[in-house]
Amino acid sequence: MAHNHHTTHGHHDECHCHEHHHEHHHEHHHHEGHEHHHDHDESPKKLLIKIIAAALLLAVAVFIEHNTSLATWQLLLIYLIPYLIVGFDTLKEAAEGILHGEAFDEHFLMAVATIGALAIGFLPGAETQFPEAVFVMLFFQVGELFEGYAEGRSRQSIAHLMDIRPDTATVVRNGNELTVNPEQVALGETIILRPGDKVPLDAVITEGSTALNTVALTGESLPREVSVDDEIISGCINVSGVIKARVTKTYGESTVSKIIDLVENASEHKSRSEAFITRFARVYTPVVVFAAIALAIVPPLISQFTIHNPQFAVWLYRALMFLVVSCPCALVISVPLSFFGGIGGASRKGILIKGANYIDILSKVDTVVFDKTGTLTHGRFAVEAVHPEKYSESHLLHLAAHVEHFSTHPIGAALRDAYPDEATDGCKITDVEEIAGQGIRANVEGSIVCVGNSKLMDSIGAHWHECHLTGTVIHIAIDGDYAGHVVISDQIKEDSAEALKALKELGVQRTVMLTGDSEAVAQSVASKLGIDEYHAQLLPQDKISFFKQLQHSHTNALTHSTAFVGDGINDAPVLALADVGIAMGGLGSDAAIEAADIVLMDDRPSKIPIAIRIARRTLRIARQNVVFAIGVKVLVLLLAALGVATMWMAVFADVGVTVLAVLNAMRTLKTEKRR
Repeated sequence: MAHNHHTTHGHHDECHCHEHHHEHHHEHHHHEGHEHHHDHDESPKKLLIKIIAAALLLAVAVFIEHNTSLATWQLLLIYLIPYLIVGFDTLKEAAEGILHGEAFDEHFLMAVATIGALAIGFLPGAETQFPEAVFVMLFFQVGELFEGYAEGRSRQSIAHLMDIRPDTATVVRNGNELTVNPEQVALGETIILRPGDKVPLDAVITEGSTALNTVALTGESLPREVSVDDEIISGCINVSGVIKARVTKTYGESTVSKIIDLVENASEHKSRSEAFITRFARVYTPVVVFAAIALAIVPPLISQFTIHNPQFAVWLYRALMFLVVSCPCALVISVPLSFFGGIGGASRKGILIKGANYIDILSKVDTVVFDKTGTLTHGRFAVEAVHPEKYSESHLLHLAAHVEHFSTHPIGAALRDAYPDEATDGCKITDVEEIAGQGIRANVEGSIVCVGNSKLMDSIGAHWHECHLTGTVIHIAIDGDYAGHVVISDQIKEDSAEALKALKELGVQRTVMLTGDSEAVAQSVASKLGIDEYHAQLLPQDKISFFKQLQHSHTNALTHSTAFVGDGINDAPVLALADVGIAMGGLGSDAAIEAADIVLMDDRPSKIPIAIRIARRTLRIARQNVVFAIGVKVLVLLLAALGVATMWMAVFADVGVTVLAVLNAMRTLKTEKRR
C-alpha cells in the first residue's frame, strides 16, 4: 500500500497522476505519518520554498537580461537555474509518464510548452520567451501548492476520525499491567482504562464506571455514562473514572479499525462525475496535443513559409500557448477534491459515506424506506401509561415490578425500570411461577398477584378490559380481582418526527416504514410521525421481497433513487439491495454497518436529511467547477488561436482557474451549523 506513485503509474489506466495521487494519498498518510504527501512526496512547505527561490532568481535573471548584452545561449543558462529549481519534478514526472506509455498528462503538457518557449528564441527573427517559460512553470507549481493545501485540509477533516485510532492498550497479564499495541490483545483479556485514554478495542466493563466521550465517532458532544456490564466501543475517550474491561473483539474486528478502513477506501468508489472527468481527460489531452501541432505547422505551410520565416515562430508561440491553456488541471483536481471534501464534511457530523458514488445517489433520493425498531424507535420497551382500577399508579407498578423481578423478558425489564426501588423496599415474594404464553404469578406479602396478558386474566376469572392506547398491555390482578393494566411500548426516538419533516422539505416524495410489529403498533407510530405508508407483521424475507417490488416500480433510476434505513442483522440484505443503504451505526449491528453504504454514527434519523443536504451541495459545487473551468478554457483557447492572448493570460487561464476551483471545492468541507 505504501508504494511510491512512480511504480504504479505504469499500470494505472488513467492518464492523470493527479487522479492517481488522490487515490493513494491517504494510504501513505498513516504509514508514514507525514502531514501531507504531494506528487513527489513533497510537503507544501518545501514546495513553497522552491517557488519563492525560483521567483527571486527569475527576477534576478530578468534584471541581468535588461542590463547586459549577453548572447541568447548565455541568457538561456541564467534562466535555466530558476526553471530547473521549480520545474525539475514536473519534467521528471513527464519523462516517467512517457516511459510508461502514458504521455498525455498535465506534466507532459507543461514540459512541452515550457521547453518550447525556452527554445523558440533560437528561431530566426523570433523574440526570446525565457521569462515566460520560467513563469509558466512557476505558476503551475503554485497551482500544485494550492491543491496540496486543500488535499491536506480535507484529509485532516477525515483524519479527525483517525484521531480515534488508539496507539496503545494497557492489558493485565499475570497480575502485571503491560502497555502493548492494540493488535496484540487477545479476545477475553482484561484492559485497564484511565481518564484520558482512548478505548483501544470493543469491550465490556467488568469493574468501575465512567463517562465516555463519543464525539469523534458520533458527533455527539454529551458524554455517555457507563458502568459494569455496559459495552464500550473503541475510538471513544474515557473521561472520568478508571475502569477495567473484558475485550469482546480483536483489533481487526473492532469498530475503530472498521471505520478507519471505510474512510481509507472511500475514494476508491468513484462518483459518476469523477469517472466522467477521468474519461474526458483521457480523450481530451491527446486531441489538444495534436491540435497544437497542427496549429504550429498548418498555417505556415499554407502560406508557403519556411522555418527561416518569422511567421513560423508566431504560430509556434500560439501553439505553445494553446498547450498551456488546454491543461485540464482544474477539472482533474477540483472534482475529486469536491467529493473528498463532501465525505470529510459529512464525517465531522458523524455521517460516514463509504464512497463518492454514494454522494451522487444520495443527492437524488426520492423514496426513503425505514425499518421501525431501532431506527425510528429506540428498540427498548418502556412503560408508557399506568391505568389502575384500584390502588395508586405507583402501587400497581410496585406489585408488577416485584412479580417480574426475575423475568428475563424485555417487558419485565421495562416494568423494573419504571419502579426502580423494588429491590430495596423489603417486600417478601414467594412461589413465583411463570405460565408460558400468559404471564407470571407470585405471592407478594401474602397476596397472589398475577401479571400477564388477557389469557391469564381469563384463566383466573378477572374481568379485564381493553385499553385505548396502542402498545403491549400488561394486566394485573390481585387475589383474582382485576387491579388495572400497564401499557408498554417501544419509545419513538426524539428526533424521528423532525427527520421525517425535514425529508419532506427536501422534496422526498415517499416515506415507507417496514416492521415485524403488529398492525396496531405500526399504525400508531406511522401516524405520530407522518409516514406516508407502512407495512406491518413482515418477516425478514418479506422485507426483501417488498423492497424489490418497490425498486421495480421506480421508473427512472438515473434521476431517482431509493434509500433504506435500518439497524439490525436482519436488515443487512435489504441495506445491500437498496440504491443507498443507511445503517444506524452508533452501536447497531456489525452486519448492518458492513452492508450499508452510509453509516450514521449516533443512530439519529435526523442525520439523514443532513446527509442528503451535504450530498446535494457537494454535487452543486462539483458542477460549478466543471462549468467554470471549461468555460474559461474555451474562451482563452479561442483567443490564443486568434493570436490575441499572451502567454501570461494562458497561465492565468490554467493556474488561476485551478486555484479558484480548488478553493470552491474546499467549501464542501464546511458543513452547515447544527440547528
